[in-house]
Amino acid sequence: MSRIGKEPVKLADGVTATVNGQVVTVKGKLGELAYTMHDGITAKVEDGFVKVACADDGALGNFHGLARALIHNMVVGVSAGYTKVLTIEGTGFKAVLKGTELALSLGFASPKIYVIPEGLTCKVENDGLKVTLTGVDKQAVGEAAARIRDFYPAEPYKGKGIKYEGEHIRRKQGKKVA
Repeated sequence: MSRIGKEPVKLADGVTATVNGQVVTVKGKLGELAYTMHDGITAKVEDGFVKVACADDGALGNFHGLARALIHNMVVGVSAGYTKVLTIEGTGFKAVLKGTELALSLGFASPKIYVIPEGLTCKVENDGLKVTLTGVDKQAVGEAAARIRDFYPAEPYKGKGIKYEGEHIRRKQGKKVA
């Protein structure tokens, strides 16, 4: 039996959850999210908690913990939201927000364009050196941040590129001349 799946998910203040068959819908002040659970996994809402149960622990144990974790992420998302902050380092490197498009000048011949997905908000600060992504869906925020970072990940020799705020880039020594 999944240890994570056994723990009930506490609903935050102002958050409501409904279960309709295999679909769990969570509503809060920031929005609404829905998740369709795997067959054999059930959920019920009682006393301000969402309890996830599993029909068979053998083959469905992994989905039991997964369903509970995703429901917990939905509750946190609609009550507090998720944020990822990217920092850009390098001479001439910067980001510019044009409507729903993020234009990244990263030393290539033309700027890299990333279209911000619906449901996410993007803010560019510090003269284009800090990009903040916010949204209610943890997976969408993380994926958007990863796709932006993939344009030019921070390299270990000079530290140029895009990195997550607080990420440590292990620096390497350059070539030595004898």
